Amino acid sequence: MKNQPDIVVEVVKSGNRFNAWDANGIKYTSNITTGARKKAFEGNYLLGRFTNKSGKHYWRKTDQHAENMMSQPVNTNTSIEIPTDHEEVLNFIHSSYNLKPRGLVMNELKWKYLIRSAVRGKNIMMTGMSGCGKTMAAKALINSLDRPEFYFNLGATQDPRSTLIGNTHFDKSKGTYFSESLFVQALRTPNAVILLDELTRAHPDAWNILMTVLDYGQRYLRLDEQDGSETVKVADGVTFIATANIGNEYTATRQLDKALMDRFTIIEMDILSNDEETNLLQYMFPHVDSQVLKNVAEIAHLTRLESNSESARLVSGLSTRTSVELSGLLFDGFNLEEAADIAIYPQYDPTGGVDSERTFVKQIVQKFCDDGSSDELFSDEDVQEATAS
Repeated sequence: MKNQPDIVVEVVKSGNRFNAWDANGIKYTSNITTGARKKAFEGNYLLGRFTNKSGKHYWRKTDQHAENMMSQPVNTNTSIEIPTDHEEVLNFIHSSYNLKPRGLVMNELKWKYLIRSAVRGKNIMMTGMSGCGKTMAAKALINSLDRPEFYFNLGATQDPRSTLIGNTHFDKSKGTYFSESLFVQALRTPNAVILLDELTRAHPDAWNILMTVLDYGQRYLRLDEQDGSETVKVADGVTFIATANIGNEYTATRQLDKALMDRFTIIEMDILSNDEETNLLQYMFPHVDSQVLKNVAEIAHLTRLESNSESARLVSGLSTRTSVELSGLLFDGFNLEEAADIAIYPQYDPTGGVDSERTFVKQIVQKFCDDGSSDELFSDEDVQEATAS
């Protein structure tokens, strides 16, 4: 018998997000890659969940028989109803921890604060070291509340005015006309969550444009500086979430204007402990040997300890993003030495030969490799201390 899907979903667009729903209104967005969902929406076809011989699930386009399984219309109105009564709001905030996905390591207090800020319509700024989960936390919030999502990477924006306001064009048949940006459309969308990624890497012109938009007493965007130009009011319920890298180690960032900072509620993401990072990697890669994943977490932890020491031999420690990438390489059949050669060493300066940052990191990695060829850069007590921290 031909392999048939056990779940069939339809992809619908909400803001610039592609959500996947089955016939019973159950959401599977986070189970399917963004690319697969976008292709299904643009190709106007359904996706089915299949199981391969090893028992793993995968998603692909269904055939005509699978379409018949969609006997009911897709329910796209199952978004979480945010209460308005104060007592109900309190109950919602303080019972919201079960909304946090397992793949996001964030303590209960900060998650509740994040939910509360979104429910109360605050502008939220996620801070923390690179790769610590800022963007993941923002997207987890969006998924949990199931609101229309609009994503803007301000660090990659070359023309802030075009990205945030729009452009004037000329057409022979139409003449001169103004084409508003996706950001303007987002401002007009009630209850939208607008993610402003890499705010500290944005051009100052972008900050100037955002000043009135983010100000609770104004909440508007003027499409032109001339008097009498159209003003776009921010729709009810719109929440802004920004991510920012703040600190001297981020050389490509700009120091945020204090007036802009004051427009945000700041939530700092914590650096994961050794155990937290190990648990996260084991959750994300259950088929990779747990001891090897523990080694990955210990390597990252030792680099962070070194970068924070008084006589630091490393400028920065490894991010959780690097740990995840390293584990992904292990999942794809690379050994630890090969994965480190690809994902870790290029991040460190080789200048100085045996005294270089790269040599130092290589010695850390070798401590956890099986060939026994490493120098005893760290004693067993050092490793035990890192593991216990």
